[in-house]
Amino acid sequence: MLKRFPVVPMTLALLALSLPASCKPYCGELANAFGPFDYRTPPPDALHLVESAHYTEDVAQGVRGNTSTVGGDLDYTLRAFPNHAPALATLAQVALRTKATTLPGANYAVECYFERAVRFQPDDGITWGAYGQYLYRLGQRGRALPLLEKAAALAPDNASLNYNLGIAYAAEKRYDRAVAYAKKAYRMNIPLAGLRNTLVAAGQWDGKVEALPANADEAAR
Repeated sequence: MLKRFPVVPMTLALLALSLPASCKPYCGELANAFGPFDYRTPPPDALHLVESAHYTEDVAQGVRGNTSTVGGDLDYTLRAFPNHAPALATLAQVALRTKATTLPGANYAVECYFERAVRFQPDDGITWGAYGQYLYRLGQRGRALPLLEKAAALAPDNASLNYNLGIAYAAEKRYDRAVAYAKKAYRMNIPLAGLRNTLVAAGQWDGKVEALPANADEAAR
């Protein structure tokens, strides 16, 4: 399920923090001609204005761009709304599918958009989770785990974040933590059986959680 890419020497977030204040951040300034706006609390009409032109259904599915390339439209969306969670998910999907570190038409490397998102709104657990999942799916588990932990701490009631952290802990064989986060996610009725099945196979699941839906499928996240 996971695809492996060359390991980046250090996180872009840490690199940005290590630069002198007089230097521009490695992944660019956040100032933008339109925005930047918080995706969670967008100004009236701003989100529709951006999405209707740059985050159409075709862009969201990674099929084709609308005003330029998929990368160009995602770039516009993520400069206006750096923590636009669906656009970040599309970015990761396209990058992983095409094995690209930079999408054609984009101004920054793929990872930069995640760094910009968490730099813009460091209290947004969803974007920390998206960043962590992207790194995890690259095969960079050591870098991903702290980000997934931060995501779950910021948004403790989000079932997907708890589930993804449980997956990461299970991969590290830290089963006590994996079980704790699995139970939390399943109590919130997440319809994914993969984590439970992993823990059952490892002999770590006691079954003391409400049953999952009969047709629950594991999604490749």
